[in-house]
Amino acid sequence: MNPSRSVETWLTDMDGVLVHEEVPIPGAQEFIERLKESGLGFLVLTNNSIFTPRDLRARLLGSGIDVPESAIWTSALATAQFLADQRPHGTAYVVGEAGLTTALHDIGYVMTDRDPDYVVLGETRTYSFEAITRAIRLIEAGARFIATNPDVSGPSVHGTLPATGSVAALISTATGRKPYYIGKPNPLMMRSALNRLDAHSETTVMIGDRMDTDIISGLEAGLRTILVTTGSTKAEHVEHFPYRPTRVVESIADVVDWVGQPVTPVESAQPG
Repeated sequence: MNPSRSVETWLTDMDGVLVHEEVPIPGAQEFIERLKESGLGFLVLTNNSIFTPRDLRARLLGSGIDVPESAIWTSALATAQFLADQRPHGTAYVVGEAGLTTALHDIGYVMTDRDPDYVVLGETRTYSFEAITRAIRLIEAGARFIATNPDVSGPSVHGTLPATGSVAALISTATGRKPYYIGKPNPLMMRSALNRLDAHSETTVMIGDRMDTDIISGLEAGLRTILVTTGSTKAEHVEHFPYRPTRVVESIADVVDWVGQPVTPVESAQPG
């Protein structure tokens, strides 16, 4: 990777970078507006498979951040793209919400519980014992097991919620079959985003708030990476990891002026 090359494409995580729940993080609106003014390619990435890009655009707009629908890339969309490449016009039994089912319908997949090619697990707020049991039996019968992302928990205003990874672990324990996870930290998520933008890893930067998902997946996809400390990973924890981002900054506000400029490594991975 040549760190002195200009940045032609930006990828950024959403939660913890641009917003906390529905609350915008200072600098997020300015960053997105600067990207749009620059004409550079960009995508907002999220492991959340519950919502469609249209839903997420509306949620971000409610926080004062105007991201085009076409600039939102979810683990559900990445999963659909993966399945379209692997087995075009296949069948799937889906445990998930509209973000996932819509993405699969759009690539021509048929939703069925009769001998499906795949069991596809995504995030939902209404996991049912019946649906999980059906998924287990279909996997035992030979369906391939795919999950949108490995996140084991997620935040809510009331506290921690079980997420896709937790339910995947339940199904894996019952079947002895582990899923193939599509979302971060799988670098496939980054590669699919690059392909969507017709971009190159050498001229792309990934911004994230988690070393163990955003930064490692960007690193493994060959991207330069920026860690913001407004989310999960704090600055003092960076040195605990065996890899490091290109830069560490306090928040997305510190990145606004870098749009259109090279992003080079620093000697010490500290904010600033």
